[in-house]
Amino acid sequence: MTETKIYVGLNDSETLKQKHETEKYINVLKHVCFHYHVPFSFSVEQGGYMHENGQYTQEQTLVLTLIDVRKEIIEEIAKDLCVFFHQESVMITEGSVRAYFIKETL
Repeated sequence: MTETKIYVGLNDSETLKQKHETEKYINVLKHVCFHYHVPFSFSVEQGGYMHENGQYTQEQTLVLTLIDVRKEIIEEIAKDLCVFFHQESVMITEGSVRAYFIKETL
């Protein structure tokens, strides 16, 4: 199985500040995932990175995790989030994972 993560910073690409409450961004993220009918999970993390001009920024980041979603759908979701969150770019990582389910009845 393939696990893909999309990292979306919450600071605006022009002002370098977070414009809205984190909950508003979470609601947009959920709406996008519902629109594409993909199973998902997400987390809110703190992160930092270096801009191309050398400026260092710290910000909150939403990390969207998708398992076995087609690459073209992942890229569409990433593009939507990039536009909706007014980002210069979003980062996508992918790797192979072994996933399994355990069931037990009482």
